[in-house]
Amino acid sequence: MACHHAPSLIFVLCLSLLFLLGTCKSFLNVDQERDRITSLPGQPNVDFQQHSGYITVNKTAGRALFYWHIEAPKSRQPESRPLLLWLNGGPGCSSVAYGASEEIGPFRIKSDGKTLFLNPYAWNKLANLLFLESPAGVGFSYSNTTSDLYDSGDQRTAEDTYIFLVKWFERFPQYKHRDFYIAGESYAGHYVPQLSKIVYERNRGIENPVINFKGFMVGNAVTDDYHDYVGTFEYWWTLGLISDSTYKLLRQNCELGSATHPSVECDKALMLAEREQGKIDPYSIYTPPCNETSSLRRRHIRGHFPWMRRGYDPCTERYSQMYYNHPEVQKALHANTTGVPYPWSTCSDVVGNYWTDSPLSMLPIYQELIAAGLRIWVFSGNADSVVPVTATRYSLDALKLPTITNWYPWYDNKRVGGWSQIYKGLTFVTINGAGHEVPLHRPRQSFILFRSFLENKPLPSSIS
Repeated sequence: MACHHAPSLIFVLCLSLLFLLGTCKSFLNVDQERDRITSLPGQPNVDFQQHSGYITVNKTAGRALFYWHIEAPKSRQPESRPLLLWLNGGPGCSSVAYGASEEIGPFRIKSDGKTLFLNPYAWNKLANLLFLESPAGVGFSYSNTTSDLYDSGDQRTAEDTYIFLVKWFERFPQYKHRDFYIAGESYAGHYVPQLSKIVYERNRGIENPVINFKGFMVGNAVTDDYHDYVGTFEYWWTLGLISDSTYKLLRQNCELGSATHPSVECDKALMLAEREQGKIDPYSIYTPPCNETSSLRRRHIRGHFPWMRRGYDPCTERYSQMYYNHPEVQKALHANTTGVPYPWSTCSDVVGNYWTDSPLSMLPIYQELIAAGLRIWVFSGNADSVVPVTATRYSLDALKLPTITNWYPWYDNKRVGGWSQIYKGLTFVTINGAGHEVPLHRPRQSFILFRSFLENKPLPSSIS
């Protein structure tokens, strides 16, 4: 009798063993564990998990993108929080350098280039964060095919990022079907909508998609070349940064061209405008630039304007450059595993200077994704002269969206934090006094903005 039942018993045992092995594999997830960050050099104690490493997006070319994943603190139940992918622009600039290290990430780098301190307004208090250095050639991301660095463009960047996402969700299956958002700034005004379009279209018809995409948010975003140019030149002129004659030259020679590849005449007019503006920080026109005397100038300014004591440090890029080139930092991040022959940098001159394709406008994508019912927020720091608030307003106005809530001031601690207008399918928010990197210049107000975006609620309109 025992012999008669032995085969079926063995079969059941085998099935049980296979189930256990599969369960163990899913819990252990070798790739995920390999990417776990134990601790970063100079890091304070934290109660959240971090992962970083590479995902190959093209085996033939050897293109691999570097990511840094930062969970919400355990006290804030990361398993119940959404996932946000943050992208910086350039094109050619690092999301580790900017988004993670001086904007929305949990750590800031001290001026010694070795020590980290905590950001009290880190966005991982509201969501799990994912920073990506893209395309290949930016930051720690690399390609084994040198020509890839000289023919990057919008289309391949979007496709590679989508492949990255698909593979990342396989490595981190706990995020499958979780609410997922995309955000970014500057030239990510191209990256974010184009990636959003791919995710949305490839999700279409799937009842319960793995990438549970809910919407996107962009700040001081390159959107539409014509309207961006019109709004930018108007901003420079109305704020007295350029002369009347240069304003006329810019409008005459630039407005019908491409912002990514301007004509020779437009380039000359832009250089003239730059000379007239002088040695200001165009990314934050009311704060001093980073130079040898910036610390003295900041002390002088703070003596007269005490509310600037908490002003941002304009030299944070330098600290990133030092920190991420330390071998022990790269080892802790599982970065530079191939030993690339050049140092890590905040932006890649090669990738940025050899950009191949850049559509003139993102507005058709906005129209498609607004019609799809996705959550779309656009924000703008009003002290940025690179992609100023007027540029964004002209671009959004071209969408001809019906207004749901008229222009109104929003408040933080009984002070105006900025202004907002709610359109049918899109919310626009300005942040008062913020430069190009809004979360760097106005961290608290940016935190309020992100919380409102996740809750899909208007910014607070009451003084109390």
